[in-house]
Amino acid sequence: MNALGTFTACLLLLTPLFTSAQPKPDSTGAKVENLGNQVNSEYNEINPMISPDGKTLYYARISHPNNTHGVKGSQDIWYSDLDAASGKWGPGRRMGFPLNKDEYNCAYSITPDGQTMLIKGQYNNGNYETRGFSLSKKTASGWSPPQKMDIPNYVNMSKGQFDCGFMSADGKVLLMAFSEKKNSKEDDIYVSFRQKDGSWTKPMELGPEVNTKFTETTPFLAPDGATLYFSSNREGGLGSNDIYVCKRVDKTWKHWSKPVNLGPKVNTDGYDAYYTLAASGDYAYLTTFKNTLGKGDIVRVKLSDDRPTNQPGKVGGGGDDLANKSDVTRPDPVVLISGKVIDQTTGKPIEARIVYQTLPDGTEAGEATSDPVTGEYKIILPYGQKYTMRAIAKDFIAIGTNIDLTQARGFQEIKGQELKMGAITEGTVIPLNNIFFDVGKAELRPESGPELDRLVTTLNDMPKMTIEVRGHTDNTGSNEINNKLSQDRADAVREYFISKGIEPDRIASKGLGETKPIATNDTEEGRQRNRRVEFVIVKK
Repeated sequence: MNALGTFTACLLLLTPLFTSAQPKPDSTGAKVENLGNQVNSEYNEINPMISPDGKTLYYARISHPNNTHGVKGSQDIWYSDLDAASGKWGPGRRMGFPLNKDEYNCAYSITPDGQTMLIKGQYNNGNYETRGFSLSKKTASGWSPPQKMDIPNYVNMSKGQFDCGFMSADGKVLLMAFSEKKNSKEDDIYVSFRQKDGSWTKPMELGPEVNTKFTETTPFLAPDGATLYFSSNREGGLGSNDIYVCKRVDKTWKHWSKPVNLGPKVNTDGYDAYYTLAASGDYAYLTTFKNTLGKGDIVRVKLSDDRPTNQPGKVGGGGDDLANKSDVTRPDPVVLISGKVIDQTTGKPIEARIVYQTLPDGTEAGEATSDPVTGEYKIILPYGQKYTMRAIAKDFIAIGTNIDLTQARGFQEIKGQELKMGAITEGTVIPLNNIFFDVGKAELRPESGPELDRLVTTLNDMPKMTIEVRGHTDNTGSNEINNKLSQDRADAVREYFISKGIEPDRIASKGLGETKPIATNDTEEGRQRNRRVEFVIVKK
């Protein structure tokens, strides 16, 4: 293994080493808080990576005697947990095999569900091959050996002394910092996109608003998917490297607002890099080499409650110069949703892949994975869209759910959102929660398409399966009207399946009116639950 190539992939060797001092307020009066000796030490702590829920902090520790390869320049991944009662970080713990197998190890980002980690270097069958990136996934027995990501032409393009990366919250975007010039220290930021088949595109430069003749490195894309933070030594900074922020103004990823220096609230007159935020956006975490307890230390900064102007439904909130915003340090707010994937009959947890799509177009907005033991999941959703969510697991059919986030608010954390699944057995009833009708009508609305197309795929994959579509109403109105409306809606779903090529004799339809309520009809909430369409598996 090339020690220089791997060591400098995470640690920038030009960072100055300052002498120890007590942390003090910055010039704006806002206190920069050193995380203390539970996290920081006499050694270098770099690359902080905060979990989206803000409860776990991962970082790299350099030359610590407990590292896999000891004190001679080794670098391992460590983590600390937040004590909810005291609000203090617990003692640093070194992550074990297989994540700290080699001499120079680094974790760049973790998905919102906490199940996938982006790792420095390309690994194949647990063995380091070359510079690049790998993914490690959480299993019932721990973390899996890292497996390389195939980024076309990356090894040929990345010729400089350093490289690093970051994966977006939706798992669809990989940001990378490297140089195409041999042995150069002047990195630029590139992007690669995950395709529908799981492959990745060739790295593409972000454009001249972001990249300059100086160094741009340690990229971090906020959970809103549009706000980019990075470290640069460009002219006009406060120190040797400062943190900057800009916003993506369109979907090409080539056009960005003018980067703005975050100022003395975040930056020092030394070296500052590795900026990161939790989903709530309350605190920024970064590595600084000024006023530290040892060498490089991890600090956090409490951010203002004032946010940049948010424009729901527009990528990046437009192309305004961020210097005119009330607080450039914070991205647009998002929603952190958590819950469990469970069997609707037994209540037992299920390990599943979770897919979320925008409505009405059904565009995949991202995916997550539930915990293999508990079934717990977490996803982050930006405002400005309606979404549908479903779980995917072998021998089960998803019971979808939906959420309307078209109206932007502040950061929200929504807990306890169960994603239920029905076993593929005869007699299983699957509610169709993501099909929509106008009041009193039986015409399917456009946003019903993603749910119904998913079921068409299931029926095509299981050519012997037959089903009965059932329509239900509440008890308002006459029996005659309710019976007809429920039958018409069941027929509409059946006709949709037939229009997609499913044989008519595999699909029956029945309107049951108000005869099979699943909740009280005395409340609007109960009546809404009773107005439903579902299907029953008649034959596997």
